[in-house]
Amino acid sequence: MERFATEDLKKWKEKPNRKPLVIMGARQVGKTWLMKEFGAKFYKKTAYISFYNNSELKKVFDADYDIKRILSFLNIEAGFPITPGDTLIIFDEVQNAPKAFESLKYFCEEAPEYHIIAAGSLLGVALHEGVSYPVGKVDLLNLYPLSFREYLCAVGQKALADALLTRDYSLIDAFAEKYIYHLKNYYYVGGMPEAVEMFRLHTDYNEVREIQNTILAQYKGDFGKHAGANELPKINMVWESIPMQLAKENKKFFFGKIKEGARSKDFETAIQWLTDCGLVYKVNRVSEPHVPLSAYKDFSAYKLFTLDVGLLGAMSELDAKSIINGNSLFVEFKGALTEQYVLQQIKCDSSYTPYYYGSEKATFEQDFLIQKDMGIVPIEVKAETNVRSQSLKAFHEKYKPDLSVRFSLLPYCDQGWMINIPLYAVCNL
Repeated sequence: MERFATEDLKKWKEKPNRKPLVIMGARQVGKTWLMKEFGAKFYKKTAYISFYNNSELKKVFDADYDIKRILSFLNIEAGFPITPGDTLIIFDEVQNAPKAFESLKYFCEEAPEYHIIAAGSLLGVALHEGVSYPVGKVDLLNLYPLSFREYLCAVGQKALADALLTRDYSLIDAFAEKYIYHLKNYYYVGGMPEAVEMFRLHTDYNEVREIQNTILAQYKGDFGKHAGANELPKINMVWESIPMQLAKENKKFFFGKIKEGARSKDFETAIQWLTDCGLVYKVNRVSEPHVPLSAYKDFSAYKLFTLDVGLLGAMSELDAKSIINGNSLFVEFKGALTEQYVLQQIKCDSSYTPYYYGSEKATFEQDFLIQKDMGIVPIEVKAETNVRSQSLKAFHEKYKPDLSVRFSLLPYCDQGWMINIPLYAVCNL
């Protein structure tokens, strides 16, 4: 399996001012595999140190931050001498050893010649629970489920994946039927590595759904293990309501849909917990589309998405036939999967922070807004070739952005005021 994050790791390895690297990401997105694979390909030796059920090793870091002493213990744990430059040190499940995570600061300051990558599935939660973040002393990499391009590579369609990057739409659109076929499969399979690998091997939709349901059960197990007793019911309620919230025409998260009389302050901690885990993406509303968008963010109004389009389908109990055979799914589910998919690609393939436009009194909304250089780009998402909607046009006429983008199943088209980009080419945003 090819993960494009490997290129980021290679750049990190060669940085003259390299610091220990922290990989953030939800459980099951492939952090451990990526670290081990990178170590195997680009280092002579890999010292894999896992803090899962390893209380004795945890005690090594609890004593003090003497790096020489710590390295002597790591040599024993690894079973070979750890040498600078040719050994990759991996700290996995580091959320279980807060002092080990904090030691990265001292590796950075006192032993920068050592190459260290750390990761933990619930690291975001641990940081909010009092673990000291080594500010300025680590590099950071976010890992997400496989993007659509990574999925194409995984299922043996690297040529199609590479063609997208040419931005030659006379070439790309010539293979539109193939792209749409694989796109619909991606809507179902999603980007969780285990699900993609099993689909690559057996093309069995039922097997994929079993894997997705197992992952969802593991997530709910994490809720029970790591969330406080007061917050656990709220976390479950927020998580389980996401498909229903996205199925609405107005996808803003309404707390009254969870529980009658519920208010945002009742669920703030639960939503923050899910966000810290990497399981939920929050897209805030802005009431004025001006630079910088962050200055116009409405903290009380937002849409919540899951981390993966395939998992959203599993949570919604959508069957493969609905997706593969025609567009009826998108009408019934009101484009929820498509909007989830587009957001997921923006997160995977770009550094943009997506928002959406609207207000309590607005007559139209804009699915997403991004800030590109010193301009604002409105983005409209359409699940099919039927693109009749006046919201993007109304936004353009009101605010006169230099660029407006629509994603749909139509071929690429530049209409002057608006560019239509095929859904399978979101990576070209």
